[in-house]
This record gives sequence, C-alpha cells and structure tokens, in this order.
Amino acid sequence: MEKKATGKETEPLTCKKDASGCNKGEDCKENGLLDGNKVHSSQGDKGQSAQISNGYSGGQSSAPCNGMGEVEDAQCPAPAATTTTTTTTSTTCGAEGQQQLMELEDRETWSKKIDFLLSVIGYAVDLGNVWRFPYICYQNGGGAFLIPYTIMAIFGGIPLFYMELALGQYHRNGCISIWRKICPIFKGIGFAICIIDLYIASYYNTIMAWAFYYLISSFTTELPWTSCTNAWNTGNCTNYFSKDNVSWSPHSISPAEEFYTRQVLQVHRSDGLDDLGGISWQLTLCLLLIFTIVYFSIWKGVKTSGKVVWVTATFPYIILFILLVRGATLPGAWRGVLYYLKPDWQKLLATEVWVDAAAQIFFSLGPGFGVLLAYASYNKFHNNCYQDALVTSTVNCVTSFVSGFVIFTVLGYMAEMRNEDVSEVAKDTGPSLLFITYAEAIANMPASTFFAIIFFLMLLTLGLDSTFAGLEGVITGVLDEFPHVWSKRRELFVLGLIIICFLGSLATLTFGGAYVVKLFEEYATGPAVLTVVFLEAVAVSWFYGITQFCNDVKEMLGSAPGWYWRVCWVAISPIFLLFVTCSFLSNPPELRLFDYNYPYWTTVVGYCIGTSSVIFIPIYMVYRLVITPGTFKERILKSITPETATEIPFGDIRMNAV
Repeated sequence: MEKKATGKETEPLTCKKDASGCNKGEDCKENGLLDGNKVHSSQGDKGQSAQISNGYSGGQSSAPCNGMGEVEDAQCPAPAATTTTTTTTSTTCGAEGQQQLMELEDRETWSKKIDFLLSVIGYAVDLGNVWRFPYICYQNGGGAFLIPYTIMAIFGGIPLFYMELALGQYHRNGCISIWRKICPIFKGIGFAICIIDLYIASYYNTIMAWAFYYLISSFTTELPWTSCTNAWNTGNCTNYFSKDNVSWSPHSISPAEEFYTRQVLQVHRSDGLDDLGGISWQLTLCLLLIFTIVYFSIWKGVKTSGKVVWVTATFPYIILFILLVRGATLPGAWRGVLYYLKPDWQKLLATEVWVDAAAQIFFSLGPGFGVLLAYASYNKFHNNCYQDALVTSTVNCVTSFVSGFVIFTVLGYMAEMRNEDVSEVAKDTGPSLLFITYAEAIANMPASTFFAIIFFLMLLTLGLDSTFAGLEGVITGVLDEFPHVWSKRRELFVLGLIIICFLGSLATLTFGGAYVVKLFEEYATGPAVLTVVFLEAVAVSWFYGITQFCNDVKEMLGSAPGWYWRVCWVAISPIFLLFVTCSFLSNPPELRLFDYNYPYWTTVVGYCIGTSSVIFIPIYMVYRLVITPGTFKERILKSITPETATEIPFGDIRMNAV
C-alpha cells in the first residue's frame, strides 16, 4: 500500500521501522501513513483470502517487497483501520517493482477530458469511413445493410470497444505490460499488436502521401486531372465533361484516372509485384513531410497530441458538412442517394453480407490495435469510460453513414453527366473511389479548386490522427514495458520509430507501390487483428475472469456492468470474432488492382505477412512456460496468474489490487 505524494502520482510506503510503529489499536494518522477516514475495501470484494479469479493464490512471495526492490526482514503490521481490508503484497521485487513505481510516478494524464474524446474519435474515424462504408453499404443491400451493421455493432463491436477502454483505464498500461496484470502467458498479444501497428504505418501513410500530392496539385486555376492535354495522358484519354460531343468507348479512360495511375502512382512503369520499379521521389518527399508532422505532434506525449486533434478530429466534420450541402445541390444527386439507401431485403439471406457487416464495424471502431488501451491508460481512474465508449462509437457509426451521402450525391451527379446508371459509375472501390471518381466530380464543379483543396485536406486530417493513434499504441506499449530504458528518452524513441516506419514504407513508394499497399491492406492486418482480439477477449473473460473484470469496472465507475455486457464479453463477442476470422480464412480475397491480377503466390506471401505478427503469441507462451520453475501444472498456474499488483487510487492513498 502506498501513500499518494503531492504533485506526483505515488510514493512508496516501505515497511521500515518508522512504519512498523503503527501497531494494532494505534492511530497511524499522526505519522502520516494512513488517512483513517479513507478505508478501501478489497478490490470489488475479490475474496478475503486474496485468491486470484483463475484459482491460483496471490501469495507467491514469502517475503514482502518494500516497493524498491528490497526484501524486508519482517512483515509490516497491519494498521487498525485496515483490519477489514485484504491487501496483497506485490509479487515482484527488484526491477519489476521499481518499474511499477516508475510507471505510477511518471504517468501523465490528459489535460482535459475532451482531448481524450477527440483523440479516440479521430482514431476511429479515418479514411475507411469515407470510402469503405459507402461501398460496402450499397454492395450489400443498401438500406437493408444497416440492419446487420447495427446488430453487429451492438453485440460485437461496441462491447469490445468498451472492454479495451476499461482495461486500459483500470490497469494504466500499454498493450505489452498490461498482461502482467491480467494473464502473463498472453503477453505475446502485446508484441503482435506492435508488429501489426508497424505494418499499418508502412502503408497507411503512403495513402496519405497520395492525398498530399493531390493537395499540392490542387493549387492551380485549372486542376490537372480535368484535361487530356498533359504529358502523362494517352490516346485513350476521354474527357466527357468537355463541351465537344464525345463518345465513350470501352477503351476510354477519364483524365482523372490517368492522373492517378500515370502521374501520381506511375503504375505503368511497373510490371507488378515481380518488378516494382524505382522509387517515386515526389511521393517520398510527401511522405517525409507527413512523418515530420506526425513526429512533432506525438513526440511529447498525449498532452501535445491531445491539442493537435482539436484540429485534425474536428476539421473533417466541417468539410463533410460543406461537401454534403454542395453534393445535395448537384443535378442527379437524388439518383445517388436512392442507389445508396434503396433496400434489397434478399441480401440479408446471404452470409457474406453479415460477414461484411461484422468486419466493417470491427475495423471501423478499431479494437485490437493497442490504441484504445494506450489512450485510456492516460485517463483518470474514475473517468466514465462506459459513457465514452457509447459516445465515441456512436459518433463513428453516424459519421460512416453520413459519409455515404457525401459520396453518393456526387456519384449520382457523375451518373447524370455520363448518362449512365449509378452502378456503372460506382465501380471504383477503396482509394480509387476518392482519387478517381470523387476527384473527377470535384474537378467539374464550379469553384473546383476550392473544393479540391478542402477535400484532400480533409483526407489528410482524417489520416493524421489515425496515425497518431497507431504509433501511440506502440510507443505506450514499449515505454511501459521498458521504462528504465525509454521513460526519459521518449523523443529519441519516437524519432527512431518514425525512421523505421519511413524505411518500411519505401516499398510502397515505388512505381508498383500501390500493389504492395493492396497486399498489406488485405493480409497484414485483417486476419491478424481478428485473431489478436479473439485471444484478448478469451484471456480477459475466461482466464482473468469475467467476475474479476466486472469488479474492476465497478471500482472505477461505482457500478458493475450488467448481464448484457457480461454475455457479450464471455460468449457473443468471441463468437463474433471467430465467425469473421473463419469466413476470411475460408474465402481468401482474390486480389486485383487496375488491370493487374495478383499471381497465386501472393496469397502465400500474404498469409506469411499476417502470421509474422501472430506468431509472437505462441512463441511467448512456450518461452513463458520454459522459464517458469516448477512442475508443468505449477508453470501453467503461475503463467495464468497476474504477477503484478494494480494500483487503485482512493483519496490520498493507493491500494495494491491483485
């Protein structure tokens, strides 16, 4: 048990002679050791014998640790004020005990509650909300898709979102070290999360570099993707927006598509993944500038990034509103809205629609990337994370839905101009929907330069705060795991991490880099993250114990989660994740980009990339069992038993909770 220090998080109470004078029946308040009016019961009535929820006794150490790595000769007598309280001595001494104290003393918190909310919203609302949800929605039954989407959100996405926020806020640790306090044998999950986040940083920021290139190119009186008279254009370039009578043939290519493929990406200079070609120096400079912005936004911690998100998280909503109003006034906008929302009830009978709904809500809310754990760990202990989970997840889902109107009003306008059906215009998916179709529509609007600038600036801000979040997940995880090495060198560590991410992005900056981006997007994150969150849900609900976890939430919020949340965490959410994972593995995507069909061996490479992160989980399990002394049964029990106490703030003292 430790006393809270003035201006610091905690200072250790050691069982030295000055403390041992507090014998039974004496008032310890005069010694400044304990406020007798503030008695903290055992953590959520966890049991008078301090038994761990998974059945293994918490008394692993025969001699108590004084918090500084020194083992005392005698037990410290319990003060009278705590005779009804069960406290457990930390089971780790030496480096781990000192590490825990460093975490508590140096842990920063958000300057304001709104900083945290904006950061989480900025993380959850990213580029995928703008391009993926509208496409998935109209592809899977339009308005009818909202039914499986809502069901999957209520029973799968939001419970997992809430669980991660609660875990991070209670244990106040990143994705690696938090497992010492939950179930140590699953610590490999933290390392897997860090690898996945690095993979994402290696391709996600390249998409932002494309948007930045478009932004720079937009500062002209005539946007460069409006005509067919540029050096990169071919004979197939057809501008059907021109005043001349133009016939559109099967070989016709719009100037927006040629600008994207031949000027920005330059994919015509690559033969595919077999020959990626050289590196585009223009995109390299764009990416370098983006990483520079990212570095100076996160290098000091959440107090600086929490201020940056006031711009990056709110600006996209202003732009979305402007684009929504502009799109609604375009001729033919109603055709796009009708196509977007017209329900096809027969689609609900198809299994793939439910799989797409589950995958969309999961990747939109974003549990499993270590971000929610990291951000919540900087909250104050009694912050209402339940309310935060509901607010931020609702904002995210509503944003996705509204983004569909922004996109499809413009697609309806395009169909009107081409005299085609909306389904023909809406063939582009993923980034192409933004960089070809939407860019072309903007180029042919009045005040096109203005709308192009704000649109691509919106894409940048959407991507930036998601990048802040992803890297913060890695930074918090590593700094919490190795505080004695990096706690005072955060700026240096962040710089090294940014350099690694930049070097890892070089393959995506080649002329064939778009093919690499597509490969990583489909295989490096999808099944790996689903596996990680499935194991995380199992570890928390079945090993750490759902009763224990709900008691933790009660410590923070004053009331335990109801039966709905318990059932979701124990059964429905894991089944939800298993359902999506098995569906993906049983039907691996057939990759195609532009006119390039990915060769068969890319599926093998893709699965190898995905496995390279998840493999850390079984490797660490084996390592943990090997280094743990005792019989096999004892090794198992020790490996699933929390080894580090969680500090629970209560008034002017902090209680060790095991």
